[in-house]
Amino acid sequence: MRLIRFGDFRNEKPGVLCDSGRRQDLSEYFQDWNHDFFQNNGLAKLQKIVDEKGDKLPDAPVDARWGSCVARPWKVICIGLNYQDHAKEAGLEIPAEPILFFKATNTVVGPYDNIIIPRNGRKTDWEVEVGVIIGADCRYLNSKDEAADCIAGYCLSLDVSERAFQLEHCGQWVKGKSCDNFNPLGPFMATSDELDDIMNVDMWLDVNGERKQTGNSRSMTFDVYDLVHYISQFMTLEAGDVISTGTPSGVGHGMDPQQFLKAGDVVELTGDGLGHQKQVCVDAE
Repeated sequence: MRLIRFGDFRNEKPGVLCDSGRRQDLSEYFQDWNHDFFQNNGLAKLQKIVDEKGDKLPDAPVDARWGSCVARPWKVICIGLNYQDHAKEAGLEIPAEPILFFKATNTVVGPYDNIIIPRNGRKTDWEVEVGVIIGADCRYLNSKDEAADCIAGYCLSLDVSERAFQLEHCGQWVKGKSCDNFNPLGPFMATSDELDDIMNVDMWLDVNGERKQTGNSRSMTFDVYDLVHYISQFMTLEAGDVISTGTPSGVGHGMDPQQFLKAGDVVELTGDGLGHQKQVCVDAE
């Protein structure tokens, strides 16, 4: 299945995306694709309804905004330098263990919402990533197999970064990662059975029609199952949490000369089996 959300910001409704491209409204049956849904066997309940109702489910309005594919998560956990080519372009060592950092959860927006260049931002950058959606509360997982059982699905994630805030101010990376609209998700969450192999997903990102990033998830240093298992040793992962798994090379900060986003720029990105995003950059009001 491919889970979507649609409607006005912070007032989205849950739905599914059909193979035909129809967006079907499931708000009669579920409140949202949130912690309670995933934690309480919601995917199985949803599959049963979709199988029984099929084309009889109502359509979402054609002009309805696409929201983030899951509700605002309780945690957004990001993995730094998880592609060797990205670590090299940053001039940093390939990490021996996953590097973890957080984004504020209110960064999560829809796949076609604007990227907002923050006030005093000078180096706003792009990072195409595979997002992992946690399907059940879990901690101290014993194996990668257990980790796989705790994954609800996957989505396209844009980890927007303000490098000046991230690298030129004291403290951790969170200041450069948590500006408004800095994590478009979607357009849909693909359940695991929708993908042939999450560790063989081609992805790319363009700015103003020029290819900047090209990569494949098989180049991760730590695969998605390693990451879920590893993180669970340090904190409880909760249903609906999002893990952004790192980005391949081609970010603006790694270029010579460096390139960054400005108002009017158009960003587009795709992951095979995970859909397409498009954003316009605007200055913060």
